[in-house]
Amino acid sequence: MQPVALIGHADWETFGVAPSTLEAAGIPWIDHLAHASGALPSIEDVSAIVVFGGDMNVDMTDRYPFLERERDLIAAALRTGVPYLGICLGGQMLARALEHPVYPAGIREIGFKPMHPTPDAADDALFAVFEDGDTVFHWHQDTFDLPEGATLLATGDDVPTQAFRYGDAAWGTQFHFEVDRAELDLWLKTAGDERVRAWGSSIEEIRAQAERELERHEARAREVFRRFWAIVRSAG
Repeated sequence: MQPVALIGHADWETFGVAPSTLEAAGIPWIDHLAHASGALPSIEDVSAIVVFGGDMNVDMTDRYPFLERERDLIAAALRTGVPYLGICLGGQMLARALEHPVYPAGIREIGFKPMHPTPDAADDALFAVFEDGDTVFHWHQDTFDLPEGATLLATGDDVPTQAFRYGDAAWGTQFHFEVDRAELDLWLKTAGDERVRAWGSSIEEIRAQAERELERHEARAREVFRRFWAIVRSAG
């Protein structure tokens, strides 16, 4: 089958638990780091697309021209039914590909916070994994309202739209359900305590949260990806 494309936006992106779950599923994959890589793969050459997070806003296309090209690729996935999963910036990119605005949330979400699945999540192929109050990791300051025709799958205490599905094969989240301990440690080291404190937390606080939450967080992430790869294999 064609490989899955994992698309990231920072040179420290490791894609969390995604690569190991792809290997366990026996599915080939390619990575594409937007700031360093060449052309994006064409929609005909991939079996699925997963777009991860980044520091930029989705509309900063003058500074980051690759955002417009990624948006076109996502739109092509929606037209052709190629499975798509967008995480944080990737979820915002899905909303933007649906011609829906992305705007400042008015709050910086960082750290492990509870999410609340909607009734529709109980029957969702991916997000039935989550129960009310399960914690997910956040690091974002933009958000969006639910795109027209989409199904809301999860809400948050501070930012309402946390996860949604569009059609039968496209999902987007505000939160970073994919992170594992190695990636989280790398993000914190790269950001530094001063930047983390500017977001209203501290490295010590987030690491303490991780000690309590990360094992269950990773287990849920692996199950979400396992379910998504099953959909990819079936579609491919």
